[in-house]
Amino acid sequence: MTGEANPKPSAADPAPAPAPAPAAVRILLCDDHAVVRAGLLALLGSEPDIEVVGEAGSGEEAVVLAARLKPDVVLMDLQLGEGIDGVEATRRIAADGTVHVLVLTTYDTDADITRAIEAGATGYLLKAERPEELFAAIRSAAQGRTTLSAPVASRVMARMRSPRPSLTDRERDILAQLSQGLGNRDIARALFISEATVKTHLGRIYDKLGVDTRAGAVSVAKEQRLLP
Repeated sequence: MTGEANPKPSAADPAPAPAPAPAAVRILLCDDHAVVRAGLLALLGSEPDIEVVGEAGSGEEAVVLAARLKPDVVLMDLQLGEGIDGVEATRRIAADGTVHVLVLTTYDTDADITRAIEAGATGYLLKAERPEELFAAIRSAAQGRTTLSAPVASRVMARMRSPRPSLTDRERDILAQLSQGLGNRDIARALFISEATVKTHLGRIYDKLGVDTRAGAVSVAKEQRLLP
């Protein structure tokens, strides 16, 4: 024979070293309700690869702790009582570029979703999601991957298919006055135009927004962030 089979390892050969366990995802919780934070703490504690390194009860506290603790992910509620809200806290934290923010909230309006994403949120999850979905979203956020709850994703897609209506500067001016509860006469005086011109512009605004009332126009404008 010209060759020889590879020798089998002897019993004395050392076993290969086990691969090191991946580092746990470090989490900072931000919610103004202590009971909610306690529930999340207990829930996340069941996952060996997720570690909660801090808790914040306000947006300001979350910003400070995020800068100090440098977590991988901040779980951020949107409504935080007094002080800055979750969107502004997200904007300040995400500006650093090293910490990912995963919104975890009960609010799923177009305005809330848009503001959070524009502020730099990596993902947007609803509190009604199953624990497994939350765990998966946290792991994805830690890697910079976007995760959206199904209802949120549907809203985002719907908005992409139906972009915001285009209003002229004058129509925006009138809409802003309308949102303050002013009548046609007061709007005309404020903008130095005639009441007839106000009525004409209102008709065009209604058509573009798909409404037929003043209240409906203001509601849609707020939802689609058409007001200054």
